[in-house]
Amino acid sequence: MRLFLPANPIFWLYIVLLYGCNNSKQINPAPEPGNSGAFHDSNKQTIPVGGNAWLENGGMLSETGLTDWSDPQTVCTTYLRVTKPGMLKISLLLHPQAGKTNLKVSLFNNSKTVTVEGNTQKEFFAGEWQVTEPGYIPISVQGISRSGETFGVFSAIVVSGEAVGPELSYVRNNEGDYFYWGRRGPSVHLNYNTRKLNNIEWFYSEVTVPKGNDVTGSYFMANGFNGGYFGMQVNSDEERRILFSVWSPFETDDPGNIPQEDKIVLLKKGEHVNTGEFGNEGSGGQSYLVYPWKAGNTYRFLLRGKPEAQNTTVYTAYFYAPEDKNWRLIASFKRPKTNTYLTDLYSFLENFIPETGNIQRMALYGNQWVADANGRWTELTQITFTGDETARKNFRKDYAGGVDNGRFYLKNCGFFNAFTPLDQEFTRPAGKVKPEVDLEGLR
Repeated sequence: MRLFLPANPIFWLYIVLLYGCNNSKQINPAPEPGNSGAFHDSNKQTIPVGGNAWLENGGMLSETGLTDWSDPQTVCTTYLRVTKPGMLKISLLLHPQAGKTNLKVSLFNNSKTVTVEGNTQKEFFAGEWQVTEPGYIPISVQGISRSGETFGVFSAIVVSGEAVGPELSYVRNNEGDYFYWGRRGPSVHLNYNTRKLNNIEWFYSEVTVPKGNDVTGSYFMANGFNGGYFGMQVNSDEERRILFSVWSPFETDDPGNIPQEDKIVLLKKGEHVNTGEFGNEGSGGQSYLVYPWKAGNTYRFLLRGKPEAQNTTVYTAYFYAPEDKNWRLIASFKRPKTNTYLTDLYSFLENFIPETGNIQRMALYGNQWVADANGRWTELTQITFTGDETARKNFRKDYAGGVDNGRFYLKNCGFFNAFTPLDQEFTRPAGKVKPEVDLEGLR
């Protein structure tokens, strides 16, 4: 049987076009805001709001995310750090109220409106943004309009794209209560090199907090040692403290569990100094002086650690403020089951209020000296810069330390980009300014 094929060229053009269209790859349309997370690349990661966000103007932040969200003035800003430029795709993991809700998602002064609706938790695609350089990215979400009682429960931000790599920095989960620790921010330390020194009885240092860096929740710890620490804090808008604490040799977070033979004993305290016990981060004896120290001034800290009889050590702290021009006793504690001079000397900077973990602060630590049991002074000029687990887990990278104009410095929080790699050694120039203090007069 013969097959007759049309000779008309228009017919053959139609066949070619039809065949080609049926066998070509399908081209997905550009994702529209509000669609599901199906438009993400395969490298997507989920950023929990509960451990990486801060609120303005209301709302409530918990482990589940942003709740009690009804005010259109509320802004929820979530931070993550990327290590390379490229396209960043963003969606919101959200449980909307019944009805329709409009949200504004902002990044790099570029905002997109997302419409969400339904009654179950799912991803709502927000759009794509171009990231031009590595560093921290603040992603802000704000309610525009709603038909329900609230804007919903906002749990996480989902990201993917060229800018997302394995080294993305954010608090990944709440194991070990890291939503709390991560929002407090990374703590950083100066560990002083005293390897060639013996019988250190006195430790002297100076701390200056530059103006504008006295952020509420900051602890500028000056004189730390194996067994306790001594420094100054910003406890609230109205109160500041000079704090000196000594841990019990009995390991517990509840001071009520410390056996009598392991308790820290208060020997003496200075005028207006409050004393008691502390817990939650180890337990022991605590003392503090409510004192209105000022940013921009330099304060002096002097610590003594002297072994005593019956396997005990007495630790005594003195504070010098330029406003008062005299050394004042903070407290003297006896620690049982300890018989040693001062060891493992360090300073640190930490934030102890999660709500201020998005605000940068720094301090200058200078003129560190130690004296042995014979009163011979030695200047400390070498440190190793270290960080806590929040830093080491790559949950936060907004930390720095080193030497600044002849003094050591520490900086943390605020999501700045220029971080200092941990475990580096730094040396400051020797100032050769021996402490002006009469040790015999203090005893």
